Amino acid sequence: MEYVKPMDIEKRSFEIITEELGDRKFDELCEPIVKRVIHTSADFDYADNLCFSEDVARIGIEALKSGCDIVTDTQMAKSGINKTILAKLGGQVHCFIADEDVAEKAKSEGTTRSAVSMEKAGKLPKKCIFAIGNAPTALIKLKELIEEKKLEPVLIIGVPVGFVNVVESKEMIMNTGVPYIVARGRKGGSNIAAAICNAMLYQITR
Repeated sequence: MEYVKPMDIEKRSFEIITEELGDRKFDELCEPIVKRVIHTSADFDYADNLCFSEDVARIGIEALKSGCDIVTDTQMAKSGINKTILAKLGGQVHCFIADEDVAEKAKSEGTTRSAVSMEKAGKLPKKCIFAIGNAPTALIKLKELIEEKKLEPVLIIGVPVGFVNVVESKEMIMNTGVPYIVARGRKGGSNIAAAICNAMLYQITR
């Protein structure tokens, strides 16, 4: 087993990913996203199931350069996003899932905190990127808010993981007319949502 210096581990990992992808071709700005998601998950299925709306990576990168905020549906996704880079660009990450008012409203209305947290995000003064890695109910609520013209996301990262309403909610987002990055099927997760955000942020600072 070869010894790899700590600072070289990520570099070597990406070299291996590039080698194993072979001659697969991706959009220039989407390729780093695909590779970082594979790096995060060690799952090459993402080379096939990550779906990108037209020009979405450029839209996301330009929005982040302009100081766009990010909204996540979990603290895990929030913690995984590089907030240092984001702050230098003038943005911040929001996650309302643990807020007391969100919990109270969800209980009184018999809905999920994820859905209510999307409603709260709709009141933010800035347009946001929504990075959803856990809750299909968050995607469903986003669709409702978009249709009601109460929310206009810059883009939606729809990568919840699981079995109930996961596949369907992702397909719904792909038909909203909003720019999207979606992991079709059951796979995803908060770590994947964060990885996609970071892949765009790192393209700004490289």
